[in-house]
Amino acid sequence: MLSPSGWWLAVAPVDLRCGMDRLMVAVQTALGRDAFDGGAYVFRNRSGTRIKVLCCDAQGVWLCVRRLSKGHFVWPGSGDATCELSPEAFAWLCAGVDWRRLSDRAMPRHVV
Repeated sequence: MLSPSGWWLAVAPVDLRCGMDRLMVAVQTALGRDAFDGGAYVFRNRSGTRIKVLCCDAQGVWLCVRRLSKGHFVWPGSGDATCELSPEAFAWLCAGVDWRRLSDRAMPRHVV
């Protein structure tokens, strides 16, 4: 089960052709963190339409991909190398909603 100790966004865009090994190196070099600290690290492509989530634990490595069919993921501006998110903000991010404007409203529901 994926239950990270924290959620971290890599602010700078990344070439998402990278696999888990290169992303683990990016966590250590660009973000200055230990990839095996139990946190989940979120990377996005240059256009902001895809993200990859990397999470390492004692049993192995998770690498998940998400693509939006419309729009782009809301991302913080350049400044710090990383931005920490709450689990709720990460859920909003994955839904394609501006997580920086969290409120008490319910998550958007998609009807097919």
